[in-house]
Amino acid sequence: MRHTLIAASLALACACMPVAAAETTAKSMPETMEMLRHAIATQTVEGKDQVPVLAQYLASKLESAGFAKADIEIIPVGRTAALVAHYRGSGKGKPILISAHMDVVAADPKDWTRDPFTLVEENGYLYGRGTSDMKTNVVAVIATMMRFKREGFVPSREMILVFSGDEETEMASTRVLAERYHDAEFLLNADAGGGTYDANLKPVAFGVQAAEKAYADFLLTVTSPGGHSSAPTPDNAIYRLAKALDHVEAHAFPVQHNDITLASFKSIGAHTSGPLAKAMLRFSANPNDAAAAAVISADPAYVGQLRTTCVATMLDGGHALNALPQRATANINCRIFPGVGIEAVQTALAKAINDPTVKISVQPPAPVLSPASPLRPDVMAAVTATMHERYPGLDVVPGMSSGATDSMFFRNAGVPSYGVNPTFAKPGDSFAHGLNEKLRASELPAALDFWHSLLTKLAK
Repeated sequence: MRHTLIAASLALACACMPVAAAETTAKSMPETMEMLRHAIATQTVEGKDQVPVLAQYLASKLESAGFAKADIEIIPVGRTAALVAHYRGSGKGKPILISAHMDVVAADPKDWTRDPFTLVEENGYLYGRGTSDMKTNVVAVIATMMRFKREGFVPSREMILVFSGDEETEMASTRVLAERYHDAEFLLNADAGGGTYDANLKPVAFGVQAAEKAYADFLLTVTSPGGHSSAPTPDNAIYRLAKALDHVEAHAFPVQHNDITLASFKSIGAHTSGPLAKAMLRFSANPNDAAAAAVISADPAYVGQLRTTCVATMLDGGHALNALPQRATANINCRIFPGVGIEAVQTALAKAINDPTVKISVQPPAPVLSPASPLRPDVMAAVTATMHERYPGLDVVPGMSSGATDSMFFRNAGVPSYGVNPTFAKPGDSFAHGLNEKLRASELPAALDFWHSLLTKLAK
């Protein structure tokens, strides 16, 4: 069954790429699949200290293909690590950074249909924690660098792999990487952007992430004197916090837009159908169309494209079952539209809650603002040409991520960053961060060809 699925995947990929490239991809697939199998089995979840182990494995694969030891560095960061690898060029211009993360979200085997840390090929899909987010692309990029070395490719621009080890949690390793490698021409992020299929597996569009929302957590704190539970008082910290949360839930930040989100809505609306598609087209033509904005806002998948959003994610209150609470807290997680300051969000929350006794503080680490990246013609042209090798004529459009990625720190450091994850999925079909995470098996050989073609264009 496994070999049949690989063959079917390669047949699909071969139909969309030049014969020579398809043959090279086919030859590299057994080694690439073994690397992916090893990567999935290495449980790089928080607390297991396995990211350095995976980093060392990937470093050994690069060395086996001809990378010098001096060009590879594993940077310890607390209990995790970052991996850096230099592919030296002939010296033209600043380097190109290629970003990915080696860690994954936790997965409990008891809840999964299959073992999350064993790569399973079944029904045309690859199953396992990290198949979608994002060990498939980690392996595809490493395999591409190995192929370049074996081919003797000498780029004009140096290429530097900057793989983080805690993107899913603290992003401490990303901060270190951005501090060290901010003198770069631009960054390509394998963990953002990507393609969309419709229900019939017809490609709809390919998105290049050129912006993302900032991430911030605010702590709401309410205190009161407390007392014996047999003598309730009007001043109950839990009740006051509950009222504050009601106001947070009811508050809607103003609708916003930029060139990137309008282009994305226009493309998605033109290639899909139904009320949501029509609303996207109307909004892209007239961002002041409140009715269109309301339709888009009603969809959880797209509300984050229209405005800053804040939502309660954690609660804590009280100190004893038989005592009035002296303290109650709630965490409010906000995803902030580019151009909006942290202080403005905090002020808006305070105004919505309208209770000066509710303390609002910013949770550490300090939020990082991420300005949108300019749409570089060379990057957009290269991505478009590469994607058209697989899907001729497909729309390639800029997009904005509602969640945070490693690009945030590099954008903040002045490095234009572009999410170019080459894989495609149907809406709701990947289960990234969720149960039974999967990726269509055909996306792995397609990713190998994409990275080789794109980097050849941009680094030559």
